[in-house]
Amino acid sequence: MKQFTDDRGAELRALFFESAKELLQSLNDEGLKLEKRPDDTETVRGIRRIVHTLKGDAAAVGFRELSELAHAFEDALALESAQAHKSLPEIAFHAADIFGEMLEAYRRQAKLPSTTSLKKRIQELSQEPKSRKTKSKTLKASPSVQTIWTEYETTAAQAAANAGKSIYHVRVVIDPQCAMPIAARQLLLKALAGIGEVLGARPEATSTESSKKFETLVASASLPEALAAKCRIPTVTGDVKVDAIDIKPQIPVARKTESAGAPASTPEAESHAAVKAGSRDAEPSAQPVPAENILRVDAERIDNVLNLVGELIIGKSMLQQALNEFARRFPKDACRGRFADAMAFQARILNDLQRSVMKVRMVPVEQLFRRFPRMVRDVARQCGREVELVLSGENTDLDKGLLDGIAEPMTHLVRNAIGHGIETPEERTRAGKPAKGTIRLDAYHQGNQVIVEINDDGRGIDVQKVRARAVERGFLKPEEASRASESSILDFIFRPGFSTADEITEISGRGVGLDVVHNVLQRLKGTVQVESRPGQGTIFRLRLPLTLAIIKALLFRVERRLYAIPLNAVAEIARAYESDLHRVDNREVLQLRNQVLPIIRLANQQTSAGSQKSPKIFILVVRIGDRKFGLLVNALEGEEELVIKALDDHTVDTDMVSGASILGDGRVVLILNLGEIVERFTKFAPENTLGPVVGMFSSQSLTSSNAPEVQA
Repeated sequence: MKQFTDDRGAELRALFFESAKELLQSLNDEGLKLEKRPDDTETVRGIRRIVHTLKGDAAAVGFRELSELAHAFEDALALESAQAHKSLPEIAFHAADIFGEMLEAYRRQAKLPSTTSLKKRIQELSQEPKSRKTKSKTLKASPSVQTIWTEYETTAAQAAANAGKSIYHVRVVIDPQCAMPIAARQLLLKALAGIGEVLGARPEATSTESSKKFETLVASASLPEALAAKCRIPTVTGDVKVDAIDIKPQIPVARKTESAGAPASTPEAESHAAVKAGSRDAEPSAQPVPAENILRVDAERIDNVLNLVGELIIGKSMLQQALNEFARRFPKDACRGRFADAMAFQARILNDLQRSVMKVRMVPVEQLFRRFPRMVRDVARQCGREVELVLSGENTDLDKGLLDGIAEPMTHLVRNAIGHGIETPEERTRAGKPAKGTIRLDAYHQGNQVIVEINDDGRGIDVQKVRARAVERGFLKPEEASRASESSILDFIFRPGFSTADEITEISGRGVGLDVVHNVLQRLKGTVQVESRPGQGTIFRLRLPLTLAIIKALLFRVERRLYAIPLNAVAEIARAYESDLHRVDNREVLQLRNQVLPIIRLANQQTSAGSQKSPKIFILVVRIGDRKFGLLVNALEGEEELVIKALDDHTVDTDMVSGASILGDGRVVLILNLGEIVERFTKFAPENTLGPVVGMFSSQSLTSSNAPEVQA
């Protein structure tokens, strides 16, 4: 047998790890379904199909231990006692956990975890529950319940039916006086092979039951009487029964390529149900589905293509500036119109290319949401809660990098909702609520952002308790705490080490978690907002950009230096005089249409106020969560589509800059981190001036001749 090369083997293993992750997720999904509908035999068959696929895939890449364990689980699931076992959902969850630990050990080339506990649970499936003992015996005696055949055998049966053959279930009792039962088995197989095709046999030759009875699945063009006659061998066989199995012939259709482990209905699954039941009332096969090709592409390759598209956008900007210069120098040249048309055509194609590449990176948030039902179930049981998880907006698309980035913050928020928010069933009943709490996960688009909400109907956040804890920890002075708004007080729960829990548990109370949420959202150029009503629940709202690669930005100048902020963060642009600014509590504010707007200066006050030729100042009204702030800037440069580039630590050492971009004329523009600027303003800048933002490049000139190194 030809062995795979090292590169080919590594590629197959990488593909296996990806598909196995989907299989385990599907196994968890089917376990949750079975927990709600314990008697659903189709769900049991779905679990068996998933385990069967995992077994084969693990064997193909040489993971023998995983393949053997999955094989043992698959065999146990074929037993009638397993389908009636009340602990089957728990065993399925346990199997998913052990399989996941084994996959991680294979990935890290570490020692495999102990599988003894899972093997014991699998053995439980072969033990018939006492509560169903009488019923099970009745089912065994019923002629409508027969042996469960494997996927391979049912596929072969369907193929034979498509070829026009009849499918029979032959049951033979070995004569007790037969001296050589093993030889009798071989004799029967040879006799049946002479009149048809033997597709399967039960039990195995090594089984002790093989000397008492023998069952086969046979495809033949002969009548059942002919098969029975072939099986009646004096001194070898006793009772012989031949039952026809009704499998409808199917017209071959193009098969749909599905992600590994998806428990979708297939023609083989339908024929499998017919063979298992052994009845003539099998359901017709599923409707033909159109062919669909799914190609797995490494995310790094897509990132490379997206980076090249970004370079093309920079090139487009350079061409546009060159065209503008040409138009100024030669306003009547005949080539000017042709250049403009070619430029417009290129811009349109480039925009389509950019959107197409971005769509490749976009994935539905369902890929993240489907992780939570199992987690909610486990954490709720650990905390003694009854919780129902409601999902909506699963088809909302989000950049793959952002989706992976918010997985940890959402896990913290959901766990906190169960540990902090949802009350015990007794407390909810006393409060007039349903005993079972509800957590809702929702996602939707809003402009150029994606909103992800985590909503619970629990006890809510005690604002007064947060206020008191903030004073106790020294975050606020008592007089400041009394004047602070409810929303500003709730923002303290995102401070490192801040917690209102009275006791430490495995779920909460250590003061970690929500600060991680805040930091991760800032790194992803998003924001987190919290709303809470005592006794009614809490909503955490995550706001994320559609992508981190290319943004629409507003360019402006502060002290003759060029900066940019995301355009979707700008609510409006206002003009005002310095005399319109007032001080309230030692902070500058502007009265803007019956609203008091806090003002943030990005430069020294005297510089911003300086020019006599331009007495008016620009105020950029930006929205951070549900609050608005005004950025005071010197001049506006206009809108631009920017390709975000990362800056290394040697170039910039502040969190107030999230990246940089290169304009068409070679100038470097810094992209400001609004979330960090607002946080710095509220915490450490009572005089409203954030001079370090514009002073940190004092030794460098941000021009094409001496620009900081920008990394892709």
